[in-house]
Amino acid sequence: MENKNEYNVEEIFSKVLRAGRRTYFFDVRETKAGDYYLTITESKKFTNEDGTFYYKKHKIYLYKEDFEDFNSSMNETFDFIIEKKGKEVISEKHDKDFESKKTEANSDEESINTDDKDEKKSDEDSSKDFADVDFESDDKE
Repeated sequence: MENKNEYNVEEIFSKVLRAGRRTYFFDVRETKAGDYYLTITESKKFTNEDGTFYYKKHKIYLYKEDFEDFNSSMNETFDFIIEKKGKEVISEKHDKDFESKKTEANSDEESINTDDKDEKKSDEDSSKDFADVDFESDDKE
């Protein structure tokens, strides 16, 4: 029987998404039988006390028979989030331009003509409440 460590898994296609200190890798690989599957890897950069870096990685293996259900579930989840919270990032922690957007939103609200109630209502509907979202930290292990 072939040793698992000796099996050379060749990447067929790879796509990288950099997102702050996280990087996502979407890699197409080939099974021993010659079929393709997808690995999704999240790599997160951390700093040691001495200033050196290390990475924590988490992988998902996704096989073709699950693509349709996975895609459907992910799109349904994305749609739910966008419908409930919109596309704009509302956290200073996750949006580098948060302060400038917050300042811009506040100055837009102050410049609303109070005599025109319809215009004010329209502007209020489109402005966002900028609150810092406290996410559960996955840094602890």
